[in-house]
Amino acid sequence: MKNIIKTTLAIIALSASALSYAASPQMVSRSEAASLQKIGVVSSGGLTTLDDLVASLDMKAADAGATHYRITSATGMNKLSGTAVLYR
Repeated sequence: MKNIIKTTLAIIALSASALSYAASPQMVSRSEAASLQKIGVVSSGGLTTLDDLVASLDMKAADAGATHYRITSATGMNKLSGTAVLYR
């Protein structure tokens, strides 16, 4: 009985993580973006690391309903800002 419960919980956890990964927009290159439909642009600023900037742009792309995005600029010294083009 304990094994059934553990297995069921593991399946639920794996399913939830797979769904969240599938819903996350994917970063694409310029050549890959050529075959996609542009749906908009997002920007983000005031971040201290490139990882934070990418995460912020990724989150904004997901909120906008994009399936893919391409970062077009990243600039700054102590505070970074950047933009990304969104695609479907």
